[in-house]
Formats: sequence, C-alpha cells, structure tokens
Amino acid sequence: MSCCAPGTEGALEFEKISHGLPSSEELWLSSRDLGNGLRQTDLSVPKVHCGTCITTVEGALKESPLVTRARVNLSTKRVSFVWKAEENGVKTDPVDIVRRIAATGYDAHLFTSAEEANDAYRNELIRAVAISGFAAANIMLLSVSVWSGATDATRDLFHWISGLIAGPVLIFAGRFFYRSAWNALKHGRTNMDVPISLAITLSYAMSLWETIHHGPHAWFDATVSLLFFLLIGRTLDHVMRDKARSAITGLARLSPRGATVLNRDGSREYRPVEDIRPGDRVAIAAGDRIPVDGKVIAGLSDIDMSIVNGESAPVPAGAGSLLQAGTLSLTGSLVLEATASARDSFLSEIIGLMEAAEGGRARYRRIADRAAQYYSPAVHLLALLSFLGWGIFGGDWKEALLIAVSVLIITCPCALGLAVPVVQVVAAGRLFQNGIMVKEGSAMERLAEIDSVLFDKTGTLTIGRPRLTNRGEARPEHVEIAAGLALYSRHPLSRALVSAASSARDFAEVSERPGEGLEAVAPEGTYRLGNRRFACGEEADAAAGSDATSEVVLSLDHRPLETFRFEDMPRPGAQKAVAALAREGFQTVVLSGDRAPVVKDLAARLGIADWRAELSPRDKADYCAEAAKAGHKVLMVGDGINDAPALAAAHVSMAPATAADIGRQAADFVFLRDSLDAVPLAIEISRRAGRLIRENFALAIGYNIFAVPIAIAGYATPLVASIAMSTSSMIVVVNALRLNRLARSEAARTEERAGTEPGVETARFA
Repeated sequence: MSCCAPGTEGALEFEKISHGLPSSEELWLSSRDLGNGLRQTDLSVPKVHCGTCITTVEGALKESPLVTRARVNLSTKRVSFVWKAEENGVKTDPVDIVRRIAATGYDAHLFTSAEEANDAYRNELIRAVAISGFAAANIMLLSVSVWSGATDATRDLFHWISGLIAGPVLIFAGRFFYRSAWNALKHGRTNMDVPISLAITLSYAMSLWETIHHGPHAWFDATVSLLFFLLIGRTLDHVMRDKARSAITGLARLSPRGATVLNRDGSREYRPVEDIRPGDRVAIAAGDRIPVDGKVIAGLSDIDMSIVNGESAPVPAGAGSLLQAGTLSLTGSLVLEATASARDSFLSEIIGLMEAAEGGRARYRRIADRAAQYYSPAVHLLALLSFLGWGIFGGDWKEALLIAVSVLIITCPCALGLAVPVVQVVAAGRLFQNGIMVKEGSAMERLAEIDSVLFDKTGTLTIGRPRLTNRGEARPEHVEIAAGLALYSRHPLSRALVSAASSARDFAEVSERPGEGLEAVAPEGTYRLGNRRFACGEEADAAAGSDATSEVVLSLDHRPLETFRFEDMPRPGAQKAVAALAREGFQTVVLSGDRAPVVKDLAARLGIADWRAELSPRDKADYCAEAAKAGHKVLMVGDGINDAPALAAAHVSMAPATAADIGRQAADFVFLRDSLDAVPLAIEISRRAGRLIRENFALAIGYNIFAVPIAIAGYATPLVASIAMSTSSMIVVVNALRLNRLARSEAARTEERAGTEPGVETARFA
C-alpha cells in the first residue's frame, strides 16, 4: 500500500523522485523485523548537516501514517525509521516512504563500503578553503595598492584583475552554499545558506558594476574573504562530525563476510554470513572469527572473548559451549551450530546499542542549529526593509541596494559559526599536547557536564598485561621448565611467564591442548602446564583458587610441582587520578567483566568503594542508561571491544591508546600516556573550553547588536561590513586562544596534584 498517492499531474515528478532510490526488495531485505508488524530501516542521508535538515527529514517521515518513529543521527548522517509492514491487510511498499525523504531534497540510500571509506565532501571542502584563502590573499594585495592611492586606469586594472580572480573562486568555492540554498528554496524552505549566497553574489555583482563604470570602490576582497571564513567554519564542523562515524564501521568489520556451512549430506558450502540460519552447522578454523551466535558441537579451542568480557585471557571452549558472533577462535577448529541469524547476533546487538546511543548530543551545536531556523528569515527581513526604506525615503535605489548588501554581509554568521569549532580545535590541540586526543567536537561540552566517572578494569585501571607475582618463591628449575613449555603458546599468561624467566628448558616436542594447557614428554616423565584440572587431574579441580589472582600449575605425571600466580598491574597514576576525581566531587565506579574477587581487590587498592563484577556489554550499557535516567551525566573510561556499547551510551567516553581498535573508535577521547592523570586533566580543560564557548556566543551576539544598526543606518559599506564581520571573527578566535594559557597553567597544577614534576610529562607531547 502506498503512503503517498500522487495524482496524475504529479506522476512525472514522482517518477523523477523514485529514480535512484533503493528498490522495494532491497529495502525489505535490509530492514529489521521488530515484531508486532513493525520493521526498522536505516538509510544514509549524506546531505544532512544542520538542525534544519534534521527537522525537515524527520517531519516528512512523521507525516506518513505508516511511520511510527523516525530519528536522524547528525553524526553518522543516517536516518532510522520504524514502519508498519502492512496496512489494512496490504503489504507496504517502503519505497513510498523513502520518496518522502527524496521529496524534501535529501538523497537517501543504502550504505556502501565506498561511502564509508571515502569522504569526498570533506576533500572538496578542504580544496575550497585552500583556493579561497589563496585568492583572498592575492586580492588583498591588489586592494592595498588601491587603498594606497592608485587611481584611474591603474585602479581599474587592479579591480579587473581582482574580479577575474574572484569570479571562478565564487563559482568553485561558493558552490557549497549555492547548492544548499537552491535545494532549500526549490523545496519551499530556507536555511542559513540562503542569506550567505545572496550576500556573496550581490557583493560580487555590485563590485563588477562599479568596475565596469570606473567606480572608485569594489568589494571583491570582501566577497572572497567572507567566503574563506565561512568555509573554514563549515570544514571544521564537518571534520569534527566525521570522526564520530568510524566506531560503528570498525565494529561491523569484526563480522566475517561468510563461513563454511556443513550440509546434512556431508558436503561443504561457503555462504555469506547473511544466509546462515539457526540450525546450520558452521566449520570454524583456528584464527577465524565466529560469524553468528552458536553452540559448539565438536572441537576444542581457546577463544578470545575480549569483545564480550574485555579480558585479555582466552577462554577454553568445547562441546556445549555457547559462543557469540565476533569472538575469535585462537588455537583449534570447531563445529558450531548456529542459534541465531547474523541480524540477531551478539555483534549486531552491540552495533545497535551504539547506533541508538549516538544521536543528538551536542548541546551548543543544537543551540546554533535551532537559532538557524530563525536567523535566515530575520536577516532577509532586515535586508529587505533596509532596501525598501532607503529606496523609498532616500530616493537612491543604488545606495539602497548597497546598504542591503552591507546588512547581509555584516550579519553573516561567521563569528557565530566559529564560536564553537574554533574553541574545540584549540582545546583539542592543547589536549593533544598533553597526550589526549579528542575524537568528536561536542565531546568537550559533555565532558564539562559530568558528575560521575565509570572505569573498566582490565586495560583501563590496569595495564592489561599479566605479571608473575610469586617469581621469588618458585624454584628456579621449575621456572625454567615452565618457560620452556610456555614458549610454544600465545596465551597472555604464557607470555608473562616467559618474560619473567631468565632461561628456558629445551623440549623436543610440546603439544598444546586448546583451553587446557601444554604438555611435553621428558625422560623423567610427562610435564603439563595449564589449569589445575588439566595439570593435576579431575580430582584436583576443587582445589582451584578463588582469590584475586590467576594461576597456572606445572605438574609432572599429574603431581603438582609449582603454582604460578599472576596479577594485572594497576595503570600508573590510577590511584592519584581517582583521588583527584574524588577531591573534585566526582563519584567513581568500577564496571568489569572479570571475577568479583579480582575486581574487589583492585577497587580496594585504588580507593574506589563502588564496583560491579562479571558484567556483560549490555549490563555496562544498561548501567549508563540507568544513571542517565537518574539524572547523572557519566564519563565512561574503557578499553575493550566489550566496552564499546557503554562508551557510546555514556554521556561522554574515554579510552587509552592501548585499547582495542573498536574501543578507541567508540570513545570520544583517547589518551596516549600510560598514566590516568589524563582523565582529570581532560575534564578541567573541557570545562574551560565550555566557558570560552559561552563567551564567544556572547561576543558574537553583542557584535550583531552593535553592528547591525550601523549597517541599517547606512554607515557601513560592503567593505566596512566585511572588515567588521572579519574583526568579529578574529575576536572570537583570539578569545579561543586564551585557552592555551589557561590549559598550560592547569596542566602544571594537575601534574603537581598528581605528584609529578610539572612540565616533565607534557614536554614529550608539546
């Protein structure tokens, strides 16, 4: 059933709109069944770039009786809408819903790998900034000659050269504003690009008129400079938003494209992961990622479960073990019976959690976007009233047009557009010099608002590398034997044991049993190194330790020779960072997938009273969601793939540089130092950045209150208006640069509070 029923006179237009849209079959296959007759579709809308775009697309979808919910994610440039699969017993054609988006002037299509890998729009913006900046510099040089007293033919020559430079630049670099303005006007609406397009076009046209008629003044320099400043603001904004998109793409790459399915007749068949259904038997080789959720029915292997529990130590898996999609088989081959399709797998669930948590979080940007809805009509009205007032009462329509152009230029939102991104860029630079990278522009806004800090354990509060704790208690010959066995394993505990040993015994042959340990036959008997059950036999299982350390047992013919204990070392500066946060009044909590004794012991050592153990990725994300419902704004600091949903669901997030790729991509901040001092330092710099952004807003608004009446009164030519606009932009930039001085002094104070010598750490990054 169609949600839009165009009449005969509109059939041609709808045919045009339908061209290039996904087919009905593609939309059905890509949609997700939510039950109760509802389906969800996610589409890319690459032209969305402001609050007006969001309102337009969401409004068009919500007008359809078939759409029950619609949301546009500005960071990832995607629209998600839930629709009825049937209406009055007739199957819905989802293409009719997508036509509503296309009818507003925004392209909507399915995702492609090329789109994710290459951002052509960003590259075009950077080229436009470079070309407009180069042109502005050259035209300014010519303008200086005119201002210095060049007259008659010399002045006209300089004006003509300036016009010839500005013309192509206006077409090439101004196309971003022209296309956006035309697209808005074509569909019966307006946006901030409409007055910008009018200002630069009329300014150039009047300058050309003056040049042709040998006028003393032309404003090509003002036109191109205005374009240059506006493009800088748009490029900064786009780059900041673009960084927010990489986490979901990287997480999706953990899912293999396909797997080998074992048919009932014994044959093997390679199938795309989308075609694997519950009940299918899938062959998993060592080194392969699990394609779908399933149960092991044959084979043994060590499984990298870091995506699930965040722990570096592999988990043994055998018949009956339940495995999640995205986990990695390290040492053995398995046969898996699928228990869910790829769309309903654990990995898809994590991606869904991240997508649901990423939208609409930039408070200052939302304020600017909301103001944009009223800005364009107000500017147009002011310019029109100025033109009519001066034309009617002054009698000089040329002068009236000049004043109207000056109003358009002087009210161009350059200072307002730079108020947020310029502070974010300066703050990002200061953070980087202190070993902290900011991934998303609005993150500093949110970091300045937090009242709680949540820490993952392994790899965050600890360094994620096990350390042998009882090396001095073990007999040297036992350490040498154990190291000789451990050389043949990639297990983190084996690597830690080898690192702790001064020498290793040579064995002719060592075999590894996935999930259990290592075995070697020697003249004196059979050595085993692994878990207690494997090393000492079934009856010794009850003796397994339950303290806060991990253990590996060395045995000879099932007789225990040595027990090696390991612990993960706390990250440098962890205790001081936690203490600094406590002094500032922040509540700190540990959220971990590790065992309760381990988490409890670490929390006690660091002075954290509140901790949670044995949590799944959903548990961590749910904790963040519940904290938000209770009115708390939390910072999540985590490093593992399993932390990605919580990193996305938290008000703001941070990860160490040693984190898993997905953890780094999902986080808003990444700190390069080993020390956790980065956490309180980033909070303080972000708070100062927030204060400067508010000051910049006040400066930009104050400028308009002061300058607009001057332009309307006729005391500002286009050149004066352009200088005033540029001056307001420079004031905003200079104010933002104050953050450098503030950040340096705060960095020194933070290091002093942490007990380090000021300047020593920062010098490595300056």
